[in-house]
Amino acid sequence: MIGRVSDSPVLIVEAGTAPENVTGALRKFAPRLVLLIDAAQLNEPPGTIGWLDWRATTGISAVTHGLPLHVLAEYLVTELGCEITLIGIQPRGNAFDTPLAPEVLRAVDEVAQTLRATLSF
Repeated sequence: MIGRVSDSPVLIVEAGTAPENVTGALRKFAPRLVLLIDAAQLNEPPGTIGWLDWRATTGISAVTHGLPLHVLAEYLVTELGCEITLIGIQPRGNAFDTPLAPEVLRAVDEVAQTLRATLSF
């Protein structure tokens, strides 16, 4: 899903497991800042929210994305000249096709509500 937030300079993209597939929409929008939100191994209880440096996510790991986020972020910085920030949410687990745990859903809602209030949309 890709959508503009009313008349604000905000574009929301739900990129799923293939965020590289939305780079065309991002190029057209020409953002100064891209905020990535994803599950992240924070070694904390499920639902913990943390700011991460995307450059530090270069370790080899099993990912559910077509490309690791650091590769996508580097591409966006290089091609669009934008800044990248990353919010990680600690999942309960990472088994394929498993629904999100209640504490993770609460964290997702908290991030969304905070962004909505901060960005006034």
